Amino acid sequence: MTAADVITAWDRADPDAIHPLRRVSEAAYWESGQVQADMLASVIPGGAKVLDFGCGDGRVATPMAALGYAVTAVDSSQRMLDRLTDRALDVTTVQADADGIARHLGRRRMDAVYALAVLIHHSWTDCLHIIGRLRAATKLGGILVLDWPLSQTPEEADSWIGVTTWSRQQQDDACQRIGLEPVDSGLPWGVYRAVKAGG
Repeated sequence: MTAADVITAWDRADPDAIHPLRRVSEAAYWESGQVQADMLASVIPGGAKVLDFGCGDGRVATPMAALGYAVTAVDSSQRMLDRLTDRALDVTTVQADADGIARHLGRRRMDAVYALAVLIHHSWTDCLHIIGRLRAATKLGGILVLDWPLSQTPEEADSWIGVTTWSRQQQDDACQRIGLEPVDSGLPWGVYRAVKAGG
């Protein structure tokens, strides 16, 4: 699947199909966003300028803003961004894919970037491209939190809701090339510090 295929499928999907907690209840869905925001706050300095890539309807961006972060929420789906805006007027929204981030930011860089439940649905090639763009949007020394899972038997997602996994060697090589230094965090996602590529 191409990145465009994934974006189109997510944009058209019924909200209940996107996140399993929605089938439990809306309250459970939004509470899970608060839990994830609290986890992110354990590695992202308070008051930081953060970019939520693939923000959807703001399940995590909304509580991040409530915690005092200056949130820029990015999604390729205007439909999702409209839902976010209905809930949180204090969050800056940007309709863009990974390549569109630079056009929005210009020379500015974020203190932190996170992508949760985004990268896992893309091919290895698209995922590396997206991570490269997210790293470029992060200031040197900034934090990136990425859903970039490892597996003993890595494989690419074969559908828009599938999961791509990586070998440790694939991930180490990519970090070196892109400019990411792993940070031991205890979080369920990969946490990285932005460093010079090849360093």
